[in-house]
Amino acid sequence: MDFDRAAFHAELDALPWASYTHAYGSAEDVPGALRALAGDDDAAAQEAQSELYGSILHQGSVYEASAHAVPFLARIAAAGIRTVDALLLIGGIAEGGADPDPGAASGSDPAGTAGVRESDEAACRRAVVAQLPLLLASVRHEDRAVRQAAAWAAGWTGTAGAGLAVPALRDRAAVEADPLVRAELLTSLVELDPEGSAPAAAGAIGPDSPPELRLAAVTACADAGLPWTRGLHEAVLELLPLDPLAADRYDHSRGEPLHDISVTLLERDTEADREAVFALLDAALRSDDPEARTEAVWVAMTACELSRSAPARLAPALLAAAEADGPDDGSGALSALGRLGARGALAADLLAARAAGDGDPADRALEALVTVDPVRAASLLARDLERRPRAFQAASGGPGDALPVIPYAPELLGAVRRRLATMRPGGTTPFRVTALLTSWGREASEAVPELLAALPSHPLPLTKALVAVCPPGRRAEVADALRERTATGPADERFAAARALHELTGDHGPLLPLLAERLAGSAGGSDQLIREAAEAAAAIGPAAASLVPALRAALNSPGGERNNPQMDDDIAVAVALHRITGGVAESVPVLAGVLGDRDGLWRRWTLVRAAEAAAGLGPGARPLEPVLRTLLTDPRLTPAAALALHAVAPEELDTGHVAGLLLDAAEAGEAPFAAVDALMVFGTDGLSAEHRARLTELAERDGRVVRTGLDGTVEITDERLRARVRAALRGA
Repeated sequence: MDFDRAAFHAELDALPWASYTHAYGSAEDVPGALRALAGDDDAAAQEAQSELYGSILHQGSVYEASAHAVPFLARIAAAGIRTVDALLLIGGIAEGGADPDPGAASGSDPAGTAGVRESDEAACRRAVVAQLPLLLASVRHEDRAVRQAAAWAAGWTGTAGAGLAVPALRDRAAVEADPLVRAELLTSLVELDPEGSAPAAAGAIGPDSPPELRLAAVTACADAGLPWTRGLHEAVLELLPLDPLAADRYDHSRGEPLHDISVTLLERDTEADREAVFALLDAALRSDDPEARTEAVWVAMTACELSRSAPARLAPALLAAAEADGPDDGSGALSALGRLGARGALAADLLAARAAGDGDPADRALEALVTVDPVRAASLLARDLERRPRAFQAASGGPGDALPVIPYAPELLGAVRRRLATMRPGGTTPFRVTALLTSWGREASEAVPELLAALPSHPLPLTKALVAVCPPGRRAEVADALRERTATGPADERFAAARALHELTGDHGPLLPLLAERLAGSAGGSDQLIREAAEAAAAIGPAAASLVPALRAALNSPGGERNNPQMDDDIAVAVALHRITGGVAESVPVLAGVLGDRDGLWRRWTLVRAAEAAAGLGPGARPLEPVLRTLLTDPRLTPAAALALHAVAPEELDTGHVAGLLLDAAEAGEAPFAAVDALMVFGTDGLSAEHRARLTELAERDGRVVRTGLDGTVEITDERLRARVRAALRGA
């Protein structure tokens, strides 16, 4: 096809790109990128392609400008200019789009005859469907890569494109010889017509099919909802490792096939499908192929994050993989055993034996043992604390600063005391030591001399540890050391020492002037200074009356625009004013202003803090009842709003309705701990039979309630939630 460059540029310039938006705001730069993509300079075209992926297809999201770019990308592809690149951009925009809502306005009339503007996603899908003739013609192109890209892109045209695309893709699939193109065609057909294409997928899983097509068929059978058969199981095992077979596919949504198949089956949430996944992973973990074991370990960890029964079911196979790997832990199975907690106890002997070795492999083995058998790990860690940084980090809470899991052990305390004497300024060690000692409390009181000696070098973290471990008999000595620190050094160190002194002894004398100084120095700022000062003043209570004028002055202007940190400052000041004065007249309007502003980004936790502050005001905060009620229906905010309403206007609550909302929030994994705690506050004795059944299901279902978190924290956190739900049920 001849490419009329002048006409292409003229039509680009005719559109009001500056009024369209993309990921970074105005789309005025899109015409330049499209010109470069269609130009003769390969380097400039490559840069333009990267820019377009960043702006009109940012991390898979589409925008107003994305739909307007599609016809120009199609013309570039049709002209044979970087056809594959253009087709992949078109397909990505279709993938990020959505089928138009019935009755939604058309793109030619943004306001719509019904006054409803078409969504950007619907406009993008519609724009790609308009280019289906190009895509379907391209699946017959002489270039294999073009056929493959076109087949993939056509598969994302949704219900609007299925009527035209499915027959054409089937016709091509009947004559296509290239395995990768056949795989892409089958995947697209199942995406567009699962029921009609399922027989073709099932017929392609046999050993006579090329490996790439066979893998696509297995994945398609899972996607189409077909029962998992012995034939599918054997096909996967014969094809392992799977990742290389998907490396050249354009269907990046299925780029990790074993993972994708397993997740699809687990999300069906049936006993048969769970067992199918566990049997598949058990066999893969025992494979003689190291690459296959590596794939399986990663998927096994995902299974443990999704299924409560997975750790116990997969632990023996993970142990077998770790034994096959040897000391180098090539597949990661050894480290993965640490994610199983007590369910990995059968591996304790292996982990302990490996932990007794040298270097990083021993450290990783001990890191895993910390969660599998913390009592045994404590003595091993005590032997070589300085050379076991990973295990020490795990013992003191891990990367997510979770609660330490290792119990008090005299020999480990001795090692920590020796470590205190050799710590250098900087690094994370003082914070790890503080976390561990704080978790032990007064059992670690023998460390007071070392903590006092190290305090000048590490004043910020160690003040907290001193307060936690200090026994009554050494309180005067520790108090004198903290009091001395309140008079010298940088402001943040003096403040930390004064706050610790108040917590330990109730002496607020050194803290009050530092708070006044802190509040005065934070005028116009929102860098944590106001919040920390207000929280410390609230802890002092009425004795901090001299700070009231400074606290009032620290409030942001009512009605003005505030970011989340500024709102958090205002919440802390409102709480302090209430605790100090005993009145709510000043605090209620401040909290009302925060609770009524739900439009900002990332505001969830600020609103939660505001609701918690309202609860602390008690019945005096009754004027906040209407705005708190508006938060109830947001699952992320339901627990905090329910507890606040329970505190300020309990007689206005329909407890049955609120219990249902709290269970909705817990089941969705939105603040599940807070939701269960709120149910306990309301009283589980009064739950209806339906609500009690739902709460029981929350504890006993196989699917995790907690689904997100840092590596290694999901399973632990979900098990804690499960224990809490069971405790609530016992209380009922």
